[in-house]
Amino acid sequence: MSTIYSEDTIRTLDWKEHIRKRPGMYIGKLGDGSSLDDGIYLLVKEVLDNSVDEYMMGFGKTIEVEINERVVEIRDYGRGVPLGKLIEVASKMNTGAKYDSRVFKKSVGLNGVGIKAVNALSSKFMIQSFRESNCRLAEFERGVVLDEQELSSADQKNGTRVVFTPDKEIFGKFRFIPEYLERMFRNYVYLNTGLTIMFNGQRFYSKNGLSDLLEENLSSPGLYPVIHLRGTDIEVAVTHGNQYGEEYYSFVNGQNTSQGGTHLIAFKEAYVKVLRDFFKKDFDASDIRTSITAAVSIKVEEPVFESQTKTKLGSKDIGPEGPSVRNFIVDFLRTHLDNYLHKNSGTAEILLNKIIESEKERKAISGIKKIARERAKKASLHNKKLRDCRSHWNTNDERRLETTIFITEGDSASGSITKSRDVNTQAVFSLKGKPLNTYGLTKKIVYENEEFNLLQSALNIENGIEELRYNNVVIATDADVDGMHIRLLLITFFLQFFPDLIRNGHLYILQTPLFRVRNKARTIYCYSDAEKEKAKKKLGGKHEITRFKGLGEISPDEFKHFIGKDIRLEPVQLKKEDMVAEMLAFYMGKNSPERQEFIIENLKVEEDVAEDGSI
Repeated sequence: MSTIYSEDTIRTLDWKEHIRKRPGMYIGKLGDGSSLDDGIYLLVKEVLDNSVDEYMMGFGKTIEVEINERVVEIRDYGRGVPLGKLIEVASKMNTGAKYDSRVFKKSVGLNGVGIKAVNALSSKFMIQSFRESNCRLAEFERGVVLDEQELSSADQKNGTRVVFTPDKEIFGKFRFIPEYLERMFRNYVYLNTGLTIMFNGQRFYSKNGLSDLLEENLSSPGLYPVIHLRGTDIEVAVTHGNQYGEEYYSFVNGQNTSQGGTHLIAFKEAYVKVLRDFFKKDFDASDIRTSITAAVSIKVEEPVFESQTKTKLGSKDIGPEGPSVRNFIVDFLRTHLDNYLHKNSGTAEILLNKIIESEKERKAISGIKKIARERAKKASLHNKKLRDCRSHWNTNDERRLETTIFITEGDSASGSITKSRDVNTQAVFSLKGKPLNTYGLTKKIVYENEEFNLLQSALNIENGIEELRYNNVVIATDADVDGMHIRLLLITFFLQFFPDLIRNGHLYILQTPLFRVRNKARTIYCYSDAEKEKAKKKLGGKHEITRFKGLGEISPDEFKHFIGKDIRLEPVQLKKEDMVAEMLAFYMGKNSPERQEFIIENLKVEEDVAEDGSI
C-alpha cells in the first residue's frame, strides 16, 4: 500500500509540541538522572544560566536553588524580567534580551530557546518577576499558560523566581544526584568569583577562581603550586601530578564545555609551543602534557556552539572585530606563561623533570605499544570480543550521547546482552575470566596484558578520552562475589590509567534484577529484597519467585527490559575528598590484615542495610 503524500500530510507544530516531540534537539539525551549529561540537569542549567548572566552584568550576587524530590526552585536577585514580557520570555520562541548585545555582551544563552524548553518539558512551570516593588506571576503546564496575575511585592528584592517539575511523561522515573548538581554549582562559582550559590542550604563560593577548581579536583597533591594566570577575557590554571592521562576543564562565558572545542584545542597547542620555546627543546607534545591537570576559561562575543546543549565551542573568533580564538590564547600564554616560568625557576625545573620522566617511560614502552597495536588490530578482525554499534561518541551523530559499551564476563552473559541490545547505540566487550589487579603497575602492563590492550583499543582511549568511542562505559557483571571482584579490578584499572574517564562521568555499573516475581497475569522484576516483598504483596495469592544467580540466566527477551529505556545505571563517581592513591592502596594493595579488619568491623552495617531493604 502506497503512502499518500499531499497537502493533508504536511503539518506545522507549535513551539511546545516541537520541543516535546523532539526534546533531543534542545536538551540532548533524556536519561533518568544517572548520567552527568542527562536532560534534567540541563533544565536546571538553562534556568541558572539566565541568573548567572544577570550576575555577569553586575546584578545580584546570590542565587538560591532548592531541589526537593523532583521540584526545582531557582531565585536570583538580578533586575527581574520586564513584567510586560513575562509570558513571552517563558513561552515565545526566539524572545529574549540577549539579542541586544548592549544588554548582554558575553552571555551563555543566546538563542532565546533555553527557558522555553524547560517550560515545555515540565509538568508544572511557574515564573515570577520582582521589579521595583511590583510583581507578576505566570503559571504553565507543559508549556500551556494556566494563569497570569499581578501580586504585591513591596518587601521583595528585585529578581526572578522560577519553579518547575520535569515531566514524568518525558523523563520517566528520574532522580537528581546531588553530587552532579554540586559539581555544576562549583563550576559556576569558580568561573564567577564573588558569586554565591546556595543549594539546599549549602553555600558555594570561590575566591580564587580556576585555581580553586584545580585544588578541589586534584586526587593527589600537584608536583608544583598551581600556575594561575588571568587576563582580559581569559583565565588559565595548570599543574601536573603523577596520574596517567590528561585532565582538562574548559569553559566559555561561564559555560562548562565538557567536549572542548576550538579554545581547548588552541590551549593544548599553545601550551606545548610555549614550553618547547622556553626549554629550547622539541619535546614530544604527549610528554609535555602527560599528567597535566588544567582549566581554561575564555569569554567570547556571540559564541557559536555545536549544539543547543553548548558543550563544544565552534567559534573561530573572539568577537566580530577580535582576533581568532587560537591567536588570542597563543599570545596570552606566550606572554604570561613564559613570564611565570622565568620568575619561578623552581616550578620550571620540576616541570622539566616531569617531561623528561614522561619521555623515558614513553620510549621504554614504544616497542611494546607497536606490537600491541598490531595484536589489537588482528584481534578485532578475528575474534568476537567486541560487538560494535553503528553510532559513536566521537562523531556528530545525533545519538552520540546514547552510545554505550557493556563490559561483561563470559560468553553466556555477553550473548544475552548482544542478542537484546540496540545495535545502533550499544556495543558489547567480552572479558575472558578475571582481569589482572593493576594496582602499583606501570602503563606498560596495559600493552603487555592482552585483555587490557584490547579493551583500551575497543574504547579508543590510548591517547586520551577525547577520542573515546562510547559516552557510557558500563561494567556488566554478576551480582555475586566473583562479579563484585571483577568490578573492583576494572575500576582499579580505570583509576590507575584513565582516571579522567571516571572524573568526566563516563563509567557506570549496570544494575540488573535479583528476582523475578510473577503470576499468570503479571511479571515484576525486583532489584532488592525490599522490592521483592512489595511485589509479593502486589501480586498476592499464588505467584512464582525466581532468583537470578547471573546475567547468563536472563534470557535475551528479558534483557531488553534492563538495557532499554528503563535501564538502571549506577555512576562510578570520584568525590573531591577521594584521594585515589590512598584509596587504591587500601582496597587493592597488599595490606590484607587491615582490609580484613575493615570488612569485619563493617559487616554488621551491610546486614543492617539489607534488612532495611536498600542495596
